[in-house]
Amino acid sequence: MSVFRKIFGSNSDKSKDKSEKEEHHKFFPDENAPVDEAFTMNFNNNGGKFLYCETIDEVQSNLEKIVEENNWSDKTALILNKRLKEKFKSFNFNITSKIEDADFLFTTCEYLIASDGSLLICSNQIAEKKLAELPKDFIVFATTSQFVETISAGLQGIKAQNKKNIPSNITTIKHFKVDETNNFLSYGSSSKNLYLLLLEDL
Repeated sequence: MSVFRKIFGSNSDKSKDKSEKEEHHKFFPDENAPVDEAFTMNFNNNGGKFLYCETIDEVQSNLEKIVEENNWSDKTALILNKRLKEKFKSFNFNITSKIEDADFLFTTCEYLIASDGSLLICSNQIAEKKLAELPKDFIVFATTSQFVETISAGLQGIKAQNKKNIPSNITTIKHFKVDETNNFLSYGSSSKNLYLLLLEDL
């Protein structure tokens, strides 16, 4: 996907004007930017860690690197999503469905929200648990087909896909780092150390 190669490519030859423009867009992304580019910018500004993968093998490889980087090889992953558990059953995880036994959460999400760089999740991922009850470390597996512009579009998507039984506990995760300055904009939020494994599926 060219937009990701462009985003993660070389940053050389920046002029002062370009730097000033980028500083502006750090907080006010281009309204005309594609949803994937807008999400990436906002997600990074929120403190998330982003790994773009072209194949499921790359997902597995990056997952191994995350586990190794954080010394989680002997830790236990909380997986509440049955399909995710099946998909990664061959991975060398200690897995639990009990929060009290978990060191980090491995989950999916419903949608990736471009407008604010948040992840829309629900009971499909976290059952009826509150974000504050879950481990502070998250690994989220998602695909590029899950990009939407707004939370409203994501909610409409959830409703359309679950006409007979709309999931409960719908919420967003937006803050991916501890705000040591106690910024009032993140007051009351549940900050998570979050890695996003994004698989290209378009």
